[in-house]
Amino acid sequence: MAKRRLRINLALQGGGAHGAFTWGVLDRLLQEDELEIAAISGTSAGALNGAALKVGMALGGRQGARDNLDWFWGKISKIDDFSLMHWMTAFWPDSVRKNLRAFTPAAMIEGLSNVFSPYDLGPFYSNPLRPIVEGMHFDHVCGPHGPKLFVSATNVRTGKIRVFSGKTLSPEALLASTCLPTAFQAVEIQDPATGRLEAYWDGGYAGNPALFPLYDQALPKDILIVNINPLRRDELPRSAGEILNRINEISFNGSLLSELRAVHFVHRLIASGKVSADAMKEVFVHMISDDQLMNSLSVDTKLLPTPGLLESMRDAGRAAADEFVRNHFDKINLSGSVDLEATYS
Repeated sequence: MAKRRLRINLALQGGGAHGAFTWGVLDRLLQEDELEIAAISGTSAGALNGAALKVGMALGGRQGARDNLDWFWGKISKIDDFSLMHWMTAFWPDSVRKNLRAFTPAAMIEGLSNVFSPYDLGPFYSNPLRPIVEGMHFDHVCGPHGPKLFVSATNVRTGKIRVFSGKTLSPEALLASTCLPTAFQAVEIQDPATGRLEAYWDGGYAGNPALFPLYDQALPKDILIVNINPLRRDELPRSAGEILNRINEISFNGSLLSELRAVHFVHRLIASGKVSADAMKEVFVHMISDDQLMNSLSVDTKLLPTPGLLESMRDAGRAAADEFVRNHFDKINLSGSVDLEATYS
């Protein structure tokens, strides 16, 4: 008996080095031959994961996608620090920088961003992601093969989200989506609608990730969200670092929760007969996450892509995806597996 063909969209959150969790999720899902990834909406690390998957699919199918994700995160593992301290000590000997990083409290490192700006480096500034992103075969990132890719960034001037797709995707678009303003200078891209050069910051401020590009009627109903910013923390944050970390998580989850409320509202309208399913798209929501793991980490580990951390995050992502396949794979294209009301209320 032929296997059922399962079409799904992916919504990939950003979260710095924690994005290696999504690497593991994707690596596991790509082993399911009946699963077709129709589209990906990604922000920051989620956008980079999506681009790496799309390029790999174009070059070598499912195994090519897995290999390209391995290549990408191997490159990331060679960047020892994304924090402002990295830029301020860039010309110091490696041994001195690493020792300073190891013995400096995270709160003090975070506090540097309140005093110094990436712009203070002047001509010495460089973005360590640029050579990696520029090596990602953008003819395939922008090309027709593989899933559609949507990448979100936040317009600094207006605070609005901009979604890049198709021919508007570029190295600058991916760098804009990953632009944490305390670590990177804003990325400037011309807006074709206005001809104005606009500055962009991390897409997580306006959509982490944006779901609305996946509402296109030509795309499947199912959206699988890979969540790497915990929705819930039971313990009250008390230290300066813990408070800043929770502010970051709440901020970066806000837009996602708003979109999930809208999805649930549409479900209710369709169920009550007030709106027909033809008039508004009914979306089936699924989620892969590991809040227990993410609660044990902090904003500091998002900025430290050490090989050991990335590998442990990848393994955790694979395990979480494996659990989803066992428990919820049979629901794909038939119903959602997330209690939306419980998620946002």
